[in-house]
Amino acid sequence: MAPDRFEATYLIETPLDPLRVADIMAGEQSCGTFTRVQGETDELRNRARAVVESVDELETVSQPALPNAWLERQNHPGPWRRARVRISFPTDNVGANLPTLASTVAGNLYDLGESTGMRLESMRISADYRKRFDMPRVGIAGTRAATGVARGAMVGTIIKPNVGLSPEQTAALVAQLCAAGVDFIKDDEICADPVHAPLAQRVPAVMRVVREHEQRSGKPVMVAFNITDETDAMLRHAELVEREGGSCVMVSLNACGFSAVQTLRRATSLALHGHRNGYGAFSRHPLLGMSFQAYQLLWRLAGVDHMHVHGLQGKFSQSDEEVVASARDCLNPLASGLNDAVLPAFSSGQWAGTVPVTHDAVGTDDLLFMSGGGILAHPDGPAAGVTSLRQAWEAAQAGIPLADFARHTSELRRALEFFGSR
Repeated sequence: MAPDRFEATYLIETPLDPLRVADIMAGEQSCGTFTRVQGETDELRNRARAVVESVDELETVSQPALPNAWLERQNHPGPWRRARVRISFPTDNVGANLPTLASTVAGNLYDLGESTGMRLESMRISADYRKRFDMPRVGIAGTRAATGVARGAMVGTIIKPNVGLSPEQTAALVAQLCAAGVDFIKDDEICADPVHAPLAQRVPAVMRVVREHEQRSGKPVMVAFNITDETDAMLRHAELVEREGGSCVMVSLNACGFSAVQTLRRATSLALHGHRNGYGAFSRHPLLGMSFQAYQLLWRLAGVDHMHVHGLQGKFSQSDEEVVASARDCLNPLASGLNDAVLPAFSSGQWAGTVPVTHDAVGTDDLLFMSGGGILAHPDGPAAGVTSLRQAWEAAQAGIPLADFARHTSELRRALEFFGSR
């Protein structure tokens, strides 16, 4: 990868010549428009124009993936040709400007008149360019240190119910979860600073019981407080968490935006737990939006430490293959020779029964395995729920089927009986 360029690969659909559309894409997102304008010299084009590196034509279809009024006005009937297009851009067009980088690779291209499908499939950047952006402050090693988990998957849970609990009720639940043996507790994405449990009261109440638990047991627990808000408020919330001895804050990435997350990253040494809620709007249509590889690359440039990837055999729409690929994206360096991996956070319908497939598919325990109902709804209580998860991981690492391992472990056996029959 040339140090002075970055690449984006797209899946496109068009009734026109894909080579022509690729050239329009390159011009539209660099120095061109639909016609040459005053001041647009050959020298400027040579310096600043994006370059079409390759166009690989794929299948042809009889119906367009998306409506397009421009093409209808042009009377282009089809058929519709699909192609994979790779374009490289000069880094000097953007500099170390993350919002502009996102606008370049995933901006007006989605509205391009010549296309009936446009999906950003992947991005590549050089090590030199990556170093111009924010790195994770905590990452995997720092999260292990903050949770006291030197090896093995980190086990986490979510505060449920996600709304309605007072600060005192939240603290009581956190105390119960700490006693149950979790490593990580997070707020739900829709509970940030509600009237009934404002962060100004909730953070001190929760951190008091977390500190007391560590003093008694020696076990630290990381709590990800949801501080999603406007930027100045997030900075105040993060300062409060730091003052109270916390180690992590959570932000809803899509709602806050790149600039706010960058500002937060530069203002705090806390772990940034990146929640991707809303990502489905970018990803679920196969010919629109962007893949997780590109999505997580952009957010890692903002300096997050954790990224949600959903869960295998979970309750959401993503396939297991997509979840596994997303986790591997988080664990891979963004450029050769770098150590900038972020912690993949598995969640959504996870319990002891989904551990083996997760272990086998991802091939590492450098992950956060979060279970809400799988812990809190265990028939013998949260402590048994946590124990059932740890037993499942022990079985998976030893290559022992859960049913066999459960013969000698009551917590896992009860989890299999209770959740497995639902």
